[in-house]
Amino acid sequence: MAVSPEYMPENPIDFRAPPPSPIASGRRSSVTNDGVLNEFLEHSLRVPDLILPDNFFPKQKIVETPPRIDCQSLNSKESNSVLKTLDSIARIGCFQLVNFGIPSEFIKLVSVMAAGIFQLPSEKKAAVMKSPEKPYGFEEVHGDQEAENELSEEFVWSKDESLKLDMERIWPAGYSNFSEKMETLSSDLGNLAAKILQVLQENCPRKSKYGNDMMQRQDLTGPVCCLYKHRRDIPADRLASSLGYDVFSMLIRGNDYSHALCLHICDGSSQFHVYSKKGWVSFCPDKDALIVTVGDQTQAWSGGQYKQVLGRPIFKGEDEDNISMAFLYSPPNTIICCSKTTKGKALSLGQQAILAIILTLVYHLLVYFYKQL
Repeated sequence: MAVSPEYMPENPIDFRAPPPSPIASGRRSSVTNDGVLNEFLEHSLRVPDLILPDNFFPKQKIVETPPRIDCQSLNSKESNSVLKTLDSIARIGCFQLVNFGIPSEFIKLVSVMAAGIFQLPSEKKAAVMKSPEKPYGFEEVHGDQEAENELSEEFVWSKDESLKLDMERIWPAGYSNFSEKMETLSSDLGNLAAKILQVLQENCPRKSKYGNDMMQRQDLTGPVCCLYKHRRDIPADRLASSLGYDVFSMLIRGNDYSHALCLHICDGSSQFHVYSKKGWVSFCPDKDALIVTVGDQTQAWSGGQYKQVLGRPIFKGEDEDNISMAFLYSPPNTIICCSKTTKGKALSLGQQAILAIILTLVYHLLVYFYKQL
C-alpha cells in the first residue's frame, strides 16, 4: 500500500549553519608568539590612572612687586632703568611706568565717560555685541557666564568706522565725544608704547631664530582698547569664582587681538594679577602707575626671551563701580615670524578632487608603461 507523504508546514524550518569548530589544540595559531600578543593587549587595553586637577585656577601665587620705572629716565636710555625694565619683563612679563607725561585728570575724565557705555540698557547693548565678523563692541555672555557678568562687564573699543556708527545709533548723546577723547588717549599711549618697544628691541639679547625668514604686514586693526567695569562690594567667595572665570576666559581669548605691548590703566586697584605659563604673580600697583605687560608679538621677535602674559586688575571693598582700561599696542609694521615650513594656502574640495583624478590617471599610465617593458 502506498505511503502518503508527510505533511510539510507552509513555513520551512529556519535552519542555520552551526558555529565553526574551535581550533584543535594540536594546531598552532597564525600568530607565532601568543604570549607577546596577550601582553601587548593587556597593556594596551588597560585604563590609565588619571589624576585630574581639582581646579584649573592656580592655587599658588607669587607676591612680587615689579620695579617702578621713570619714563623720563627710560627715554634717556639710562642704563639702570633699562636693565631694571629688561630684567622685570624677562622674569614676570611686566613693569610699572610712572611720570609718563599724560595728565591723570585727563585719564580720569576718559574713565568717567567710559562708565556711560555700561549704563546703556541691555537691549541697546545687544545691538553692538562682539562676533567673529565684528571683533569690537560688548562682550556677549551665555548661560553660566551671566552670573559672572554681574561682577564685571567688557567693551572693546577701536577706531573702526562701523563700530562708531553702531554706537552713535544707540548712544547719540555721548559716544562721539567719548570716542574723540579715546582717540587722543590712545594716540598718546601709542607713542609711549612705541618708545618702550624701541628700547626693548635695541637691548634684546636674543633675536628670533627665523632670521631672514621674517616678513612684515601692515597693521590693519589700529589701536584697540578693552574697557572693564568692575562691580563694587563683591563677596569674597564670588570674587574668587570670578577670578577663576576671568583666567579661563583670558587663556582662551588671549590671542584674540595680537599685540606687542599692553598698557593697563587701573588707578585705585587693590591688586594686579599677571598670569603666564610660569605661574601667577600678584602685587599692589603704585598710584597713577601704568602697568606694561608683554604681548605675543614681542615674544615672537625676541625669540622667546620675553614671554607673553595676561594682566588683570582687582578691585576690593570699593564704594563705587570702577573702570579699568587695557590698551593693546601693535607697531604700524608688525613683525611676523614665518618659518620655511609654514603651511601654504589650503586647497578647496573641488581642487582636491581634480588633483585626485590627475594622480589616478598618472598612476594608471605608469602601470601601463611598466607592463609594456
